[in-house]
Amino acid sequence: MRILLTVIAALFSTAAYAGPDGDLEALIDEYWANEMEEHPFSATGAGMFEYNDRMPGVAPEDYARRRDEAAAFLERLDAIDREGLSDEDRTNADLLRFILKHDVALGAYDRWRIPFLADTGFHTNFGYTVSSTPFRKEKDYEDYLKRLHAFPAYVDQQIANMRRGLADGYTQPKEILSNIMPSFEAQVADTAEAHAYYAPFKEMPKTISGGRQKALRKEGKKTLEEEVIPAFERLLAFMKDEYVPGARETLGISAVPGGADYYAAATRYFTTLDDADPEAIHETGLKEVARIRKEMSAVIKETGFKGDFAAFLEFLRTDRQFYADSPQELLDRAAWIAKDIDGRLPKYFGKLPRQPYSVEPVPAEIAPNYTNARYVGASLDADIGGQFWVNTYHHEIRPLYQLAAMALHEGVPGHHLQSALALEIEGLPEFRTTFYPHAFGEGWGLYSEKLGVEMGVYQTPYDHFGRLTWEMWRACRLVIDTGIHLKGWTRQQAIDYLASNTALSLHNVQTEVDRYIAWPAQALAYKMGELSIWELRAKAERELGDDFDIREFHDAILVNGGLPIDMLRVQIDDYIADKKEK
Repeated sequence: MRILLTVIAALFSTAAYAGPDGDLEALIDEYWANEMEEHPFSATGAGMFEYNDRMPGVAPEDYARRRDEAAAFLERLDAIDREGLSDEDRTNADLLRFILKHDVALGAYDRWRIPFLADTGFHTNFGYTVSSTPFRKEKDYEDYLKRLHAFPAYVDQQIANMRRGLADGYTQPKEILSNIMPSFEAQVADTAEAHAYYAPFKEMPKTISGGRQKALRKEGKKTLEEEVIPAFERLLAFMKDEYVPGARETLGISAVPGGADYYAAATRYFTTLDDADPEAIHETGLKEVARIRKEMSAVIKETGFKGDFAAFLEFLRTDRQFYADSPQELLDRAAWIAKDIDGRLPKYFGKLPRQPYSVEPVPAEIAPNYTNARYVGASLDADIGGQFWVNTYHHEIRPLYQLAAMALHEGVPGHHLQSALALEIEGLPEFRTTFYPHAFGEGWGLYSEKLGVEMGVYQTPYDHFGRLTWEMWRACRLVIDTGIHLKGWTRQQAIDYLASNTALSLHNVQTEVDRYIAWPAQALAYKMGELSIWELRAKAERELGDDFDIREFHDAILVNGGLPIDMLRVQIDDYIADKKEK
């Protein structure tokens, strides 16, 4: 799975992009400048630092303004005469239209009333921004202090938004909140020095004088003690005293006002398919579960295990040979696998990214209810590369046999390779280099897991079963997500389904189901995208025959960054036609 908040590239300028159509060029320029101003956290992640002293506006009128702005940009875009545009500019226009169309559609449901998910939210997202902020000179710290001073108002407005949600019956379900609360509790540190937001003050650049360092550190400590931590204390009290007691008793999003329509709109957005049908997706999931189950049974026979499917899952969950003895051992093993995969890439890809990535533990304050792993990207101007996060919380329940699939998905050739290559695309509007259509991004990550079979990454039958259990996990998502939000499934029903079909630990099963409950339709992106990519590969292999080149095909998938699935199909059709002509 990719990073929670996709990094956004630096401000687009006419120097970087000079399209032939002045109207489109001006529109893209204005759109991107507006995006950066409206979303200063994204601007920081993009390497555009002029808004590093700002917090985003999160009042209802801010969201209403952004939706109106998106609608106005969409109207202007639709008024442009496409006949005179180059193929590249038609792609620019189509991608921008996809973004704006869904900004307007999803903005109608006031999702700001629920500003957190099961494993992340407004209360943790600023931490990502802090980690991607450069602290190289005095002004960087002065800007950061302005953000810290503005942080309490940001929290208070989010509390007001959630009170609105309580009044409207539009909240996260009460049933999952007990597992989310630790992420709120973790933000209330005993001392300023113990808080994650103090980290930039611990080591300061030598270019700042000793006296100035002392003054900045003192102000940072005071701001955290007197403003930021008290804001988190207010937030925690609100969650305990008001939100949890008042949260809705229902589970699926269809149970809230306008929820069924929202789910349909979210399904179209996350699958990037205008004709996406949740009922049909549920059936696709059932078929995939049945297919993968047969493959899993074949691998069990290969291991020589004597017992049924349920007994094998119990064996995998309980035998200590499959688990690390320490968090560091888990990280070390993941890092070794990641480096091994690096060496295999040239056989399968013509173009590789220049940005490196590291293997890091999931931050402790969010780890308890966090997923197994995640990719966190960085701009090309950042002081760090991409990060492949491995959850080491309760390392004794994180199986080693899942690490190969995890590294393929989150690192290379999955999210890091795809995202880092997109950052290097030249001559295009910057929004295209980091645009993240979920079905493409997550579908590519899941495709990469299976590609690892061809690459020789999986060393043992247990590694192969780990790969299959991860594929089964994504197939189950199609069934569970639609089951919960469309068909009225209970949480326990979803937990039982995932636990009985995968070797995921029971802790992971619970955290995953809670994630699907809290984030309707996002879980549909993975399998729907992956199936589409394999369909395109089969078509290319069939039509090109002996002329099919796996390196060229992969480059053709990734050459233009993330695309909605329908646009990706056109792109690969063009690749096939060009290859035949040559």
